[in-house]
Amino acid sequence: MIAQIRSLFRPALLSDRAFGSPTDRRRRRVLIFTAIATAVLAALPRVVLGASDGFRIGIIGTGRIGGALAALWAKAGHELLISSRHPDDLKPLAARLGSNVRVGTPREAAAFGDVVLIAVPYGALPQVGRDYAGLMARKVVLETGNPRPERDGPMATPALNRGTGVASAEYLPGVRLVRAFTSVPYLALRSEAHRSGERVGVPLAADDRDALAVAARLVEDAGFEPVPVGGLARARDFDVGSPVFGRALTARELRQALGVAR
Repeated sequence: MIAQIRSLFRPALLSDRAFGSPTDRRRRRVLIFTAIATAVLAALPRVVLGASDGFRIGIIGTGRIGGALAALWAKAGHELLISSRHPDDLKPLAARLGSNVRVGTPREAAAFGDVVLIAVPYGALPQVGRDYAGLMARKVVLETGNPRPERDGPMATPALNRGTGVASAEYLPGVRLVRAFTSVPYLALRSEAHRSGERVGVPLAADDRDALAVAARLVEDAGFEPVPVGGLARARDFDVGSPVFGRALTARELRQALGVAR
């Protein structure tokens, strides 16, 4: 980052050698460096810069998985906007979770979050993408859905055949996608969080390294151990029908089953 900033203001440094006293030139260089550094840092995603603080998380679909994670992340100190097709039904949950949780529409959740969790039936994902991908552009998006032909119809089979990570990326263009919380049963999200001893592992797949780091932090905040598997193409290794799907394995067991290093 420092090298990038220096390369930006080097032409200005060269041009100021023709005039002014040494003191004036030093002062001018400090001002140039400060201005460009501020501009570069401002352009970085807020979620990366704020990694030591709580995130603003919008949740689209606050059902079994979304509701369980909302409770865990609220307890960890993150600011949440939870949403569903019937937001008024979520007001009692928000009241239980505390003052850092509010209720809104899916559109408001997509706009609110530095990070967005999408926890909807997979058949609804194409519509979510059409409606909200623009609001989520360049944001870190954790997506949890699993295609099931008996529920989601004809679109589920080709998504499974291609691999859900690849399919989801097509439905959500422009976001920094992470497949996360897809294989651990929702009941385990409630019962196994922050357990003593070896923690349950949550496999993660993403093509964006910074997005993967954010997702890993949120897995830890929820009380589990992140297990990065690779890019989105490798998300198929923990899709429906894989040996690890639907099981609350420890991180060690999960790494062994998926053949990934610690």
